[in-house]
Amino acid sequence: MIDLRDFRALRFAIPSACVLAAAVGGGPAWGAYPEKAVRLIVPSPPGGGNDIMARLAGQKLAEAWGRQVVVDNRPGAGGAIAFEMAARAEPNGYTLVLGSTNLTVLPDIRKVNYHPIKDFVPVSLLAKSMNILLVHPTVPAKSAKELIALAKQHPGKLNYATSIATSVHLAAELFKAKAGVNIVMVPYKGMGPALVDLVAGQVDIAFANPAASQAYVRSGRLRALAVTGEKRSALLPDVPTIAETAIPAFEASTWWGILAPAGTPAAIVAEANGKLAAALTHRDVMDRVAALGADLVGGPPERLAEHLNAEIPKWREVVRVANIRL
Repeated sequence: MIDLRDFRALRFAIPSACVLAAAVGGGPAWGAYPEKAVRLIVPSPPGGGNDIMARLAGQKLAEAWGRQVVVDNRPGAGGAIAFEMAARAEPNGYTLVLGSTNLTVLPDIRKVNYHPIKDFVPVSLLAKSMNILLVHPTVPAKSAKELIALAKQHPGKLNYATSIATSVHLAAELFKAKAGVNIVMVPYKGMGPALVDLVAGQVDIAFANPAASQAYVRSGRLRALAVTGEKRSALLPDVPTIAETAIPAFEASTWWGILAPAGTPAAIVAEANGKLAAALTHRDVMDRVAALGADLVGGPPERLAEHLNAEIPKWREVVRVANIRL
């Protein structure tokens, strides 16, 4: 478990402009970076949002550096294997890792050998993606507010499909906690099978990625009640946010970012951040990320640091209340 005092007391070391100038201005060693291939560790198998985001980032870094960026898929233990490997890597700029929601959540749901704040330095927040609150058409609710009323009227009668300890699971439990409703969880090994059963009417509700579920919504096989983001999804612009219609300030998003092992030189972090910032302006990157139902974020390393510090206490409370374990 992570002690709240750990991340409150910690501050990521981000170089000022003058420090960065001193770091990069004097030596041929810096000018040669990277001299060899850079490894980008991904905490999931090929395919899916994590892998796609990592390969987009890796491709653009490789193009900018003129060096190979090797995407190293290391699935297992909910992502812990990848994060532990990255945390133990030499902090020389040749190992990066794709972080996502599970980076900050895992220490509260299972034993891990890494600390999401102490063992990494943030490089760049890449993108965020909301989820959609979906119901089978037989569920007599046309909005998130109506669903809450229905769940309160019939406590424990409605159920939701989810894959355990994922962003959609967390979104559902946050919704339950904020709405004060009792909706029964039905666990699945992945959201693919969960959506199939939702379409078939075997379960009532699910939170799912917009890209994975929009076809079901547009065909009328599922009803989208709301999205979990701060703003509406470009893929389904007519679907309101939960914050608009039912629970003020509600927000539950998946995020992706690049981190490096703690101790990686600040100048290397700044170099990678600059290349990623440029990559996020490329049309092909914008289009691919939009197709995932995600929004580009970018920004300096501090932005990812702030995001990590906000994510930890938010989801720790959800994990505690819902007693989520792997």
